[in-house]
Amino acid sequence: MQVEIINKSHHPLPQYATPQSAGMDLRANLTEPIVLQPMERTLIPTGLYMALPPGYEAQVRPRSGLAIKHGVTVLNTPGTIDADYRGEICVILVNLSAQPFTVNDGERIAQMVIARHEQPLLVEVTELDQTERGAGGFGHSGTK
Repeated sequence: MQVEIINKSHHPLPQYATPQSAGMDLRANLTEPIVLQPMERTLIPTGLYMALPPGYEAQVRPRSGLAIKHGVTVLNTPGTIDADYRGEICVILVNLSAQPFTVNDGERIAQMVIARHEQPLLVEVTELDQTERGAGGFGHSGTK
């Protein structure tokens, strides 16, 4: 599969870090650093625009290193980029730590996973088939 992409940033296109990586790193495309105060959120531009084929989405996910080392994550994770979206890819970052965090130009801020999806036809019914689980929800299976 090929994905058409316009790169208006001054950074290379997103790449996979290893041959079996699921996500490719997205980089901040900034004219000056942005300081995220504790509990502050902001939209970080990437300078990237793309056209996904029908039946695919791009999922924007946090980078584990930013989360564990700095408490910085993607707020609406995973963020979905639909196949018909043609605007700039931006990332909503939030600083959940007690310390300010500086986002620098070119910094890897998130990862993007391209995934196939379905659009099922919803069929309204009056009852559902029975399963062993039934309506058991959060924590229904115990702690062991």
